[in-house]
Amino acid sequence: MNIGLYFGSYNPIHIGHLIIGSFVANHTDIQQVWFVVSPQNPLKPSSVLLNEYHRLHLVQLAVGDDPLLKASDVEFKLPRPSYTIDTLTYLKEKYPQHSFSIIMGSDSFQNLPRWKNFDLLLKNYSFIIYQRRGFEITESYAERIQILDAPLLEISATAIRKTIKAGKSVRYLLTDAVREEIEKTGYYK
Repeated sequence: MNIGLYFGSYNPIHIGHLIIGSFVANHTDIQQVWFVVSPQNPLKPSSVLLNEYHRLHLVQLAVGDDPLLKASDVEFKLPRPSYTIDTLTYLKEKYPQHSFSIIMGSDSFQNLPRWKNFDLLLKNYSFIIYQRRGFEITESYAERIQILDAPLLEISATAIRKTIKAGKSVRYLLTDAVREEIEKTGYYK
């Protein structure tokens, strides 16, 4: 199976993430998109992160029973901080029957030279890049890069957390199941 790995903190997962995942699964040769919840991104502060198991649960609620989308906790079992090259090495060993591609926004793609062993990533894996406003792709690096013209919504998890903290509605930014769980548990207040 051709798996697309969509890494993120998902703090929280929102409609924009799901639109990208669904678009990739329906408009490329990717057969299933795994939302890989990163317990600790080496390029982001962890102080504002909700517990990784809570974030994983929200991702599970968000993808529900969609057979094209899956929540993944693979990085929970690996050393921290989480480096994509280490995760992919692990996945290749554990699932030799699958091929893996990396899904990311053009903003993250611009940071690729800062990633651990980014040259090995470019050499050994395909990338599916969705454009983000203000982050044009000027470097191609490799021929294994597919640039998508995916529908984009300007939704940010940071803005969602601030909205929740202010006691305002985040309806339509999150799936109902995720929003209800956040309201029930008091996350991000």
